[in-house]
Amino acid sequence: MSTATQTENKELAPVSAESLAALLVSGERPPRPSALSASLTFGWRAILKIKHVPEQLFDVTAFPIMMVLMYTYLFGGALAGSPKEYIQFLLPGIMVMSVVMITMYTGISVNTDIEKGVFDRFRSLPIWRPSTMVGYLLGDALRYTIASVVMLTVGLILGYRPDGGVGGVLAGIVLLVAFSFAFSWIWTMFGLLLRTEKSVMGVSMMVMFPLTFLSNIFVDPKTMPGWLQAFVNNSPITHLSSAVRELMAGDWPADEIAWSLGWAGLFMAVFGPITMRLYNRK
Repeated sequence: MSTATQTENKELAPVSAESLAALLVSGERPPRPSALSASLTFGWRAILKIKHVPEQLFDVTAFPIMMVLMYTYLFGGALAGSPKEYIQFLLPGIMVMSVVMITMYTGISVNTDIEKGVFDRFRSLPIWRPSTMVGYLLGDALRYTIASVVMLTVGLILGYRPDGGVGGVLAGIVLLVAFSFAFSWIWTMFGLLLRTEKSVMGVSMMVMFPLTFLSNIFVDPKTMPGWLQAFVNNSPITHLSSAVRELMAGDWPADEIAWSLGWAGLFMAVFGPITMRLYNRK
């Protein structure tokens, strides 16, 4: 009897945290990844998704080509006398429009991963919490660059000649990608806030269409009514389009660049914290 009692006591003896840790951890714990390392890793994950699902590149290849061809040949003769003349004004603006519009897919990707439960695994990892969001945006920055290069190539074939040379073109693309990176925080917020990807797309289109069409992308705002000019001239898309257009033309529009970077900073300052608050509460 005494022997059975002693055996039972040994089985029910509490296990200390130190002894359990010694059993589970056989060596030193690996160092926690830095914020930059974690963000780049999630950015690489976004790029790998493009590799395994190449259909995702449709919106940064076929869509920009279609936009350039359609607007150049539909409106070129009516607005500028010939498509070749119109494309000198149109291409930087249509590049801005196309790249800014595909930023909405960041929110759709976030919403899709939430629905699949992928974010539950990310939140359990010992990483810098915003790195998942930053990774999405870094991966999409590559998409923005691809779209810009595709549209520029098509424009050169159709007769577009940037007077700013390689330096002006690169400066315009860098400014466009930087603005789009900041602008994408709006759609990551909607991706976390709304329930389905269709809702994210619906809200995105409702915001994007007035914002892009009510700008100087297609025509000079001087032809618009005075009340509409007040909105168009202060639109972030108008400032960005003017900055990219003048950079590619060989000028240095300091005011327009400052406005574009100011809007980008405002988007990140406002929607970045809101996005992370929603992410932490999901």
